[in-house]
Amino acid sequence: MKFWFLWSIDAVIAAVALYFFFSLAAGGRVGAFNILPWLAILAALAGVVGGSIWLRSAGQHAVAIVLLLLLAIPGALFVLFFLLLLILHPNFH
Repeated sequence: MKFWFLWSIDAVIAAVALYFFFSLAAGGRVGAFNILPWLAILAALAGVVGGSIWLRSAGQHAVAIVLLLLLAIPGALFVLFFLLLLILHPNFH
């Protein structure tokens, strides 16, 4: 159960990255200058999401969960930060 919860968080993060990539590519903002960083980011996300499933199927459950945590913890902290910004309405003046 813990694996699939973490995997779903990582899958949502990967889906958001794919959305931004395709929306920027449709607008012509992804070109020869920045295609390599985008491909590296998308390859890393695919490695985490796909690699965790491969590790789990190979019997390496603990390693798969650690791999998922590498992306799920910063993603959850990012969402928590923006929720706090929406709830607390801080004044940055």
